[in-house]
Amino acid sequence: MSLSAIAKPRTISKLFLAIEQSEGVGARVRRSVGTAKLRNFSPFLLLDHFFVSGKAGFPDHGHRGQETITYLLHGQVDHEDFTGSAGTIDEGDLQFMTAGRGIMHAEMPRPQKDGSAVTGLQLWVDLPEKLKGCEPRYRDLRKDEIPIVKPSDKVEIKVISGESYGVKSLQDLAYTPVWMIDATIKPGGFISQPLPEGWNAFAYVLDGDLLCGTTVAKQYNNIVFDRDGDGVEMSVPDNYEKNAHVVIVAGQVLDQEVVQYGPFVAVSKEKIYEAVMDFQNAANGFERARNWESKIAKRIR
Repeated sequence: MSLSAIAKPRTISKLFLAIEQSEGVGARVRRSVGTAKLRNFSPFLLLDHFFVSGKAGFPDHGHRGQETITYLLHGQVDHEDFTGSAGTIDEGDLQFMTAGRGIMHAEMPRPQKDGSAVTGLQLWVDLPEKLKGCEPRYRDLRKDEIPIVKPSDKVEIKVISGESYGVKSLQDLAYTPVWMIDATIKPGGFISQPLPEGWNAFAYVLDGDLLCGTTVAKQYNNIVFDRDGDGVEMSVPDNYEKNAHVVIVAGQVLDQEVVQYGPFVAVSKEKIYEAVMDFQNAANGFERARNWESKIAKRIR
């Protein structure tokens, strides 16, 4: 299969608008994965397009059994956890976090001097059952580490994870194999993006309108694909007035049950009960959560 062409485009199984809702403290998100429209689309558990202004954010909370990928589109987000780890991701950066057996942390966007909202995407990815008990870990991917490919003068692609037009990303960013491709398409532009066979895939439109085959997708639409083809094709017709900005995501399907209770993800109800009890009792991975409070979350207290 050519890296710049596909033999059979995947068909669209559904397309829907991500509805805005509240989340965290004072934050707004458009959630598409993790709603009644698209739930447990293995390995994906949740996709939030977040908008945070002023004194708001995601104060101290726990996770177990999954990985999170945070892609910052505008602003800065500070991070702090109960291991003593702390840092900041800036516009264009990503953070890959593996919760494993347990983590407690806070994610707090910095208020912008011009009053604009801090915006980004957060994707939750399930962990294979054998890795759900691993130790937590982080990997910050900085903007200047992300390769860029321009297959034409009307297309720019950031290869966050995976491969596009023969350009490969950095490897081993997450335990569960995931591709994430960020594409900006000008009017008259076209992309042909191969995807690994058998993986689940979707695309989220951040801005503008585009055509996926003959289907029109608009801003905040999630395009969910069947597994029947070897990739996806997208274009912006010459007569469209603005660029389209879309993120294409694909992940290896995990052959396991998914039982989720908020930020705790397991393969059975019994394991979820254990996770809740461990968190409440500061045990089995959550020992350091006892009486821990982040410094950065005090901004909103």
